[in-house]
Amino acid sequence: MLDRTKLQPPFYANIFSYVPSQTREGYAAADEATLREVQQIPGFLGYEVTGSDTRRIFISYWRDMDAIDAWRKNHTHQNAKSHGKEWYSAYHSMLVRVESHSMWQPELLV
Repeated sequence: MLDRTKLQPPFYANIFSYVPSQTREGYAAADEATLREVQQIPGFLGYEVTGSDTRRIFISYWRDMDAIDAWRKNHTHQNAKSHGKEWYSAYHSMLVRVESHSMWQPELLV
């Protein structure tokens, strides 16, 4: 998952908000495969997921644009993205550069 205490700015966050669709065939296997493979990308810092059954937010954290570009080019990730409009009723993806962050009792956010 994510150890916030190790995040040192600047870093990047990709914020993916989505509404799951009723058609999810193949989603679980693709999700498992992508989460396994992303761990192998140098510069991947971790992720977190929050939300409900009707709306979710997945945030991945990255050291730099080189790491993000490596993930963008990953075959498993590209294949999963090709199913976006069938697996999600709606989605929004946003890439942001984090210049600073602060925390208090981050262990409670696990």
